[in-house]
Amino acid sequence: MVTVSGVEPNSLAEQAGFLPGDILLSVNGNDIADVLDYRYYITEPSLSLLVHRGPELFTFTIEKEEYEDIGLAFETYLMDQKHACRNGCIFCFIDQNPRGMRPTIYFKDDDSRLSFLLGNYVTLTNLKDADIDRIIKMRLSPINISVHTTDPALRCQMMKNKHAGSSLAYLKRLADAGIAINAQIVLCRGVNDGKALDKTLADLAAYGEAMQSVAVVPAGLTKHREGLYPLTPFSASEAADVIAQVEAFGKQMKQSRGTR
Repeated sequence: MVTVSGVEPNSLAEQAGFLPGDILLSVNGNDIADVLDYRYYITEPSLSLLVHRGPELFTFTIEKEEYEDIGLAFETYLMDQKHACRNGCIFCFIDQNPRGMRPTIYFKDDDSRLSFLLGNYVTLTNLKDADIDRIIKMRLSPINISVHTTDPALRCQMMKNKHAGSSLAYLKRLADAGIAINAQIVLCRGVNDGKALDKTLADLAAYGEAMQSVAVVPAGLTKHREGLYPLTPFSASEAADVIAQVEAFGKQMKQSRGTR
């Protein structure tokens, strides 16, 4: 359920009787928790909206064109708060920010809704089966995923999250359902590079056409790393070797898929 913060003048919602402060409970019998639920279920041309106002419940009926907006506004574009990251990644750039900046600089988001809406990358570690079911049901594709490694134990180590390895199983569920995936690998020298990178690339390629792209980027390091995992940057020659490694694999994948 979400609270209505505003009603557009002369809109379908105003005509139906909506008021600011109303709590929207459901649309056509489907519970509304956030913007994805709301946008998905109001696409129908005939709507029955259950609303809580003070001690009373109201049902508003709206007939409209398919995909037509009804004119409700909410406090945030997500309708609730961003989902925070539960990992402690050894390469996290947020942890490397200097002190004394505005609070939003230090917020770590890990929100699958932002992956679909804004292109943010998510780790899957704070998702449950029901969340994956919703992504598949609503066809929220593509989804951008920070994989880093397909070795479960190494992923747990890199992300300092005991669920980091098991959450990799969601990749197959998404791929099997036809959800396009853009994967990201933040490469840490001496950790997930070399043979570990070869394995990760091969495992991701096995998802076939569902694996839309794989980005390999070096971990960004700042001077504000006191007390953090001891990472060192790639040298110029090492970086060149990684580029050659990735390009060779990309060429191999293109050939296997019959593309130029």
